[in-house]
Amino acid sequence: MRANVGRPGTGSLESLCDRLPATSSGGHRLRFGGGAAGIERLEAALRGEAFAPHRHDTYAIGVTLAGVQTFRYRGEQRHCLPGEWHVLHPDEPHDGAPGTDDGFGYRIVYLDPALVQDALGGRPLPFVPDPVLRPDGPDRALGGFLRHIDEPLDELEAAELTSAIADLLARHAGGPRSRTGKAALDLAALKRVRALLLDDPATRHPVEDLERVAGLDRWTVARQFRAAFGTSPTRFRTMRRLDLARSLMREGHRLSEVAVLAGFADQSHLTRMFKRTYGLTPAAWQSATA
Repeated sequence: MRANVGRPGTGSLESLCDRLPATSSGGHRLRFGGGAAGIERLEAALRGEAFAPHRHDTYAIGVTLAGVQTFRYRGEQRHCLPGEWHVLHPDEPHDGAPGTDDGFGYRIVYLDPALVQDALGGRPLPFVPDPVLRPDGPDRALGGFLRHIDEPLDELEAAELTSAIADLLARHAGGPRSRTGKAALDLAALKRVRALLLDDPATRHPVEDLERVAGLDRWTVARQFRAAFGTSPTRFRTMRRLDLARSLMREGHRLSEVAVLAGFADQSHLTRMFKRTYGLTPAAWQSATA
């Protein structure tokens, strides 16, 4: 559900509940995360008050983190429990209210349908008839984009998020089955993308560079890279940066220097990504390997 508050536009998800905005006094608590053109991410908690009936001109794909979320959508009352996802289509009226006195919390992505259209290659926009999806509906990639909403999205990450949502919509849509994911992989093109990221991990290549090297559009690169190599281009790039960071740390560089040389925004960014991957801060890792 979305309040009228702006333009249309690996860990467990359960762990997010500890960071939901407090609503002890009732009302709404909203926190916007990092977004990109046509993409908005939001964390919200609601107790007592309800969202009035409204509509927006984006897709809205979210996950309930705590409590019971209830909403009226296409003539039926729906309930979305912790771990379940909901899919709301553009221009579909809906409301939103807590199903119990304890309130509820969720995270959600608002996505411009034009981006979905681009990712689907001109096929009609899919419609998901059941707006509530069980926990195994969306894939891990999509969950990751809601797990870390405060981190900014570059163009490559935005393409990966859009492709994940487009595939989700096509997979759960009514009517003929989508052809998404059934095309043969262009391994030669994907290996060229991999080589570019491997040879120069510290550089944040514009997504146009990957399209040029591959001869494929960004949506296909994002989708097929994961199918070919088991991870996203963004994750592959991050891991190669962390490989470089560890080498620089072994050489005795200060962490502030390591962050810059390895392509991270700053030392805090390096620390977050390092701990998320290895379970230790860079300083603790240095001490353990000294």
